[in-house]
Amino acid sequence: MIFSKDYVGYLARQTVKHLVDQKMIGSQKPLVLNERVGVAMVEELSLEDRINDEVRVILEAFQDDMRKTGASYPEMFKKVKNELARKYKAVL
Repeated sequence: MIFSKDYVGYLARQTVKHLVDQKMIGSQKPLVLNERVGVAMVEELSLEDRINDEVRVILEAFQDDMRKTGASYPEMFKKVKNELARKYKAVL
């Protein structure tokens, strides 16, 4: 994830504050709402990291075949990552 968890927490608080100020949402427990939004944001922002980890595992399994055929690791990484992003319906 490219952001620190502290910064994501700050973004979550600011997002909730803005939505409440604009009367788009209401909450009796703003602290709980801030935490839930923060957790959701961390989860969403770390999706790319999880996809990258899965790509590495997949390519490691096909390492010998890639070496035999002369396939480029960066090119294969990009292709597999795009396929997984499509599979998970992720926007990266």
